[in-house]
Formats: sequence, structure tokens, C-alpha cells
Amino acid sequence: MSGQKKKNFQIEAFKHRVMVDPKYAEKTWKILEHAIQEIYNHNASGLSFEELYRNAYNMVLHKFGEKLYSGLVTTMTSHLSDISKSIEAAQGELFLEELNRKWLDHNKALQMIRDILMYMDRTFIPSTQKTPVHELGLNLWRDVVIHSSKTQIRLQDTLLELVHRERNGEVINRGLMRSIIKMLMDLGSSVYQDDFEQHFLEVSANFYGLESQQYIESCDCGDYLKKAERRLNEEMERVSHYLDARSLEKITNVVEKEMIENHMHRLVHMENSGLVNMLVNDKYDDLGRKYNLFRRVANGGLLIVRDVMTSYIRDTGKQLVTDPERLKDPVDFVQRLLDLKDKYDKIISLAFNNDKTFQNALNSSFEYFINLNARSPEFISLFVDDKLRKGLKGVSEEDVEVVLDKVMMLFRYLQEKDVFEKYYKQHLAKRLLAGKTVSDDAERSLIVKLKTECGYQFTSKLEGMFTDMKTSQDTMQGFHESLGAELGDSPSLTVQVLTTGSWPTQPSATCNLPAEILGVCEKFRSYYLGTHTGRRLSWQTNMGTADLKAIFGKGQKHELNVSTYQMCVLMLFNNAGRLSYKEIEQATEIPASDLKRCLQSLACARVKSVLRKEPIGRDIAEDDAFSVNDKFSSKLYKVRISTVAAQRESEPENQETRQRVEEDRKPQIEAAIVRIMKSRRVLDHNNIVAEVIKQLQSRFLPNPVVIKKRIESLIEREFLERDKNDRKLYRYLA
Repeated sequence: MSGQKKKNFQIEAFKHRVMVDPKYAEKTWKILEHAIQEIYNHNASGLSFEELYRNAYNMVLHKFGEKLYSGLVTTMTSHLSDISKSIEAAQGELFLEELNRKWLDHNKALQMIRDILMYMDRTFIPSTQKTPVHELGLNLWRDVVIHSSKTQIRLQDTLLELVHRERNGEVINRGLMRSIIKMLMDLGSSVYQDDFEQHFLEVSANFYGLESQQYIESCDCGDYLKKAERRLNEEMERVSHYLDARSLEKITNVVEKEMIENHMHRLVHMENSGLVNMLVNDKYDDLGRKYNLFRRVANGGLLIVRDVMTSYIRDTGKQLVTDPERLKDPVDFVQRLLDLKDKYDKIISLAFNNDKTFQNALNSSFEYFINLNARSPEFISLFVDDKLRKGLKGVSEEDVEVVLDKVMMLFRYLQEKDVFEKYYKQHLAKRLLAGKTVSDDAERSLIVKLKTECGYQFTSKLEGMFTDMKTSQDTMQGFHESLGAELGDSPSLTVQVLTTGSWPTQPSATCNLPAEILGVCEKFRSYYLGTHTGRRLSWQTNMGTADLKAIFGKGQKHELNVSTYQMCVLMLFNNAGRLSYKEIEQATEIPASDLKRCLQSLACARVKSVLRKEPIGRDIAEDDAFSVNDKFSSKLYKVRISTVAAQRESEPENQETRQRVEEDRKPQIEAAIVRIMKSRRVLDHNNIVAEVIKQLQSRFLPNPVVIKKRIESLIEREFLERDKNDRKLYRYLA
């Protein structure tokens, strides 16, 4: 058994030739053709879809797929030709309804036909690369019905006419429009684009071109923008209701071009209603509409708006900072700047969507015109002085912070921050010494803000001033504890000892103090110099205050709070009933400008005039005479006599301050040059100038001429040397 060879078995198909009836294909096709016609005639309920599917299956199986496919094409083409004629025959508004109805019927029929011929769809069509049944039905509908010579143009015109009527305010059947447009899209994007969209965009461009021309001639800018916005919204709504979503960008571009882009310059510059008029009258809605519409224009729509706004702000600001009338009141001057900034901040916030480019344009405009006025730093400091003296009394901490933040915003625009520092230091000194600051917290808050903005060096001396005020309190406590018994009935004295480096340098104004005061002042000098070695004291009489007890004509007693200068003048009248200006000047030796202000406040006040002036008048002349006003009266026991404030420096004083600032700048410029050359070793003139400006521009804008002079000075002192071959090249000498 084991030696026998194993045989391999093979199962073969049963060899029996199946004979097909030669007329089988024709008979089967006739059955299927009849079924297709019945489907088109809405008689599909009596058909057996299972049997029809089997028939189609067998035809494909027996290699009659080509006959089945070509028969289908012929039958559908014939039927669609009849449909096309019935659609063409429809009159007026029935045309679209008939087309839509036949299209829906065709789609239903196509679904049933595809179900019957599913096997052909899956096997025969892919292998022969023919068009699938459903796609074939759409293509035949397109070629036979939609692209028939009578239907194609008529359909296009009808659709465009309906859109035109809707634009003119008529109500159309949007559902029918949506169905017809969807039909075109189902037939392929190229059908929708070629048969409708392309013509729709051309007609729209013509329509809006004419309409915009009519509007621009008859409407002001605000109304025109409302109409343009409404048209844009209408087109967006139209797309959402019955057009292809991809048409949205195209049709909005048409409206933007015809209604906005083509008329941008005219809309911006339109007389009595253009951009400037909107800015002047705070028309936030119109400005917001203009911003949103112009933003849609790709090539520089907002640029035009921004440039015109910038130009107008610069012109307005320039007029404000150069108007001689405005310069008379520094506080009002700065308040107007803040109001202008608030106005445009609000416009940018409410109308321009806080657009950074507009904010930058606003900032550059303010920086431009604020620095046109050389006195801006002084005026901003005076504004702060006014607010911190009295303007913020009774105001909440939050509101104080708001005011200080606004001041800091203007401060950032200043190119000469060191000039502001100079004036601010002077004004702060006067506030601290006179005890007239509203809030120490507000003072310190502003110094913190300045420190954050400019660094420790900027505020170190300001902080030193507060330190001196605290130290002075301790010094006076020690003085009274040490010499209390010796002072006896002497006038009580409070001294603020100021460090020369921290406080603004004051010219040592000579002033003859009354003998009673001079004695106690000398005692303090002796005490202070005895407790501190290596120090020197000089009295700053122009910065002090005094309380005087006075008895007037009818025995009325008052306590007068006056400046040191006013005290010196008033105490002269203890020994004289009437004094001339010259006599007062000779006795006190107070500088003329200060003496005139002092006498003006004592003799020319509307109420509470302590002295009488002859002749009566608002100004002090050298031939005036003065006497005590016996009729002086006040409901208050304590009466404060304010000095007529020098709200702003006179021109000579301003020049003097400028010179001091220029002197202070020299060492800063030299220090910057040395720092740069120490790191670079060798550098040419132009690059040194550029680097110095870059380093110092946070404090001030150095003048290239001054930089050159400082370089020359450093060369003379052998910090730098010129290159022997190139005179514009400098070397650092270690």
C-alpha cells in the first residue's frame, strides 16, 4: 500500500453550453424601455422593480451591457426632448415653475432608473469608462433641456430680471429661485458660473455703477454710506437665500468696487459731510460705517481715512499750540490737549474698532504738534501743579489716577522730558514747602509713574525731596527740645532743611528779615551747624510762609497766613502809616518782580485787601504809595493771603531755565559719547551722533551741533582722538 502513488483530484466545471435565445436581448430591452417610459409617465407603482433589476442584471451578464446603455441614452434623450418643448411652451412666470417641476420629476425618475440599472452601474460602466447613470441623466438634462437654443438665454434673462426686480424693492419667489439655482449648481459648477454667475456679476456691476453715481450726486456722505451698507447687506442676504455660497466674495467685491472704491476720495473729502465734518461733530455711527466699508477695500481704503484724519488732527493741534490766546493760560492749554486726546480716543474706540494703526497715527500726531511749542513741558508741569494743589480736592482715588495717567500720556509725547523734570521739580518744591499739596499719595503715585517711564535716575532727586521733608520734621523736634527755654516769647520757627543736590537750585535772593525773626533764625543756624559738621546753610526766603497776628481799625483781630516776602512788607507798617514803593523796596531788598507780585496780592485783591494802594489800580507802579486798610474785614479769623502766582515764566526766566537745561545736558551727552566709544573703540562721526541720539531720546532729543561740540571738548580733554588719516573717525583713549 505504501508503495502506491497518490493521485491528485481536480474538479472541473460542468461542461454544458447554455443556449441564449437570439431575441433575448431585444425582448428584455423592450421590457426595460417600457418600464423607463412608465417611470417618466408617473406610472411606476405597477412595476416590479425586482424583476426589472434581474432583467438588467441578465443583460449585462450576457454581454448586452452596450445595448442596454445605448438604449438608455436614446430613451432618455427622446423623453427630455419632449420635456424641453413643454418647458419652452410655458409662458411668462410659468416658465420657471414648469422648468422646476420637470426638473424635480426628472430627478425622481432618475433615482428609480438608477436603482433598476444598479448592476450595470457597478460593473459594466466602470469597466468601459462610461458615464454613470445618475451623472448621465444630469448631463442629458443640461444638454437637451437647459442648453436648448430657446431655453438657455431665456432662463438667464428670467433669473437676472427677478434679481433686478428684487433689488428695486419687489417681492419675488425666493423658494423657486433657490430651486432653479440649485439645479444649475447640481449640473456642475461650470454650468452655474457660465450660465448665470458670470452674467449676474456683469449686470450687478452696471447696476451699482449707475446707482452709486446717482447717490453720490444727490446724497451727503452719511446717507450714501448707509445706502452702500444696505446694498452690501442685501447682497449677502441674497447669497444666503438662493445663490451659491462661493458667489458671496465675488458679488461683495462688485458692490465694494462700484459703491466704495470708485468714490473713496470724494466720500472722504465731501464738503460739509466728509470725514472732517464727521470728526468735528463726533458722528460715531457714520465714522464706524465709513471704517467698516473702507476696510473692505483691499488697496488702501483705510489708508485714505487714516491720512486725512492724521492731517486734520495735526492742523488742529498746531493751531492749538501756536495760538497766542491759548498760551496765556497754561492749565487751560493742557486741558484742551487732554480734551482733544479724549475726543479722538473715543472715536478710535467707538468707531474705528481700536485699530492699532489709527492709534499709532494719533500718537504720532500728538507728538508732532506738542513739540512744536517749546513751552509744552512747562505747561504740563503747571497743569500738574494746579491739579495737585487744588484741582483734585474731594476727588476719589480712581479719578486722581485717571488724571495722572492722562498727564503721563502727554508726558510720553514730549521730546524734552528733562525740561519737564526741571519745571516739575520747581513746582513740587513749592507745593511741599508751602504745604499746599492735596494728597501725598497722589504726589508719590505720579513719581512712581515717572520712575516706571524713565527710570530711577529721573526721579531720585524727587524722592530725595520727600526724604528731606521727613528729616526736617525730626530736626525741628530736636531744635525745640534743645532750645525750648531759650526761645521764650520769640516767634515760633519751622525750618525745612533742603539738600542742595535734590532741590531745584534757587538764586539766593537777598531779603532783609525783620529783627524779631532774624534772632530766632540765627539760633537755629547755630543749633544746626553744631549738630552737623561740614555743612553750610543759606536761607531761601522766597520759598517760606508766615502766620501774622494783626489788629485792624475797629479792633478786629485776624491771623494772616502770608509768604515770607509779604510778612517782611507788612511788618514795616508797624512803624509807619504810609510807605512808597521805593521805600518798601529799599527796606526789604526783595527782587522787583517778586515785590510787585507780593504788593499786588496785598493791595489789589478783589476782597480781603490788607493794604490800600494810591492810586487805585490792578498793576503796581514804582510811584505807588501804600497804607494799611483799616476797613479790612473777614468772617474768618484765619485769613490766607495768596500771592499772585507766576502762572508761567516770563521770557527772560524761560531763557534762563533753558540755559540751565542746556548746561545739564552737556555732561549727559559726554557720558553717552564715552560709553559708546568705550564699547566700540573706533567710530565715525555720523554713527556717534546717531548712537547718542538713540541713547538719550528717552530724556531729550540732542542737537547734532551740540554733540559735535561735546566731542571736541572730549578730544581737548584727551578722552578721544581723531584718526590721523580720516578726520571723521574717532578713537577712544583708555
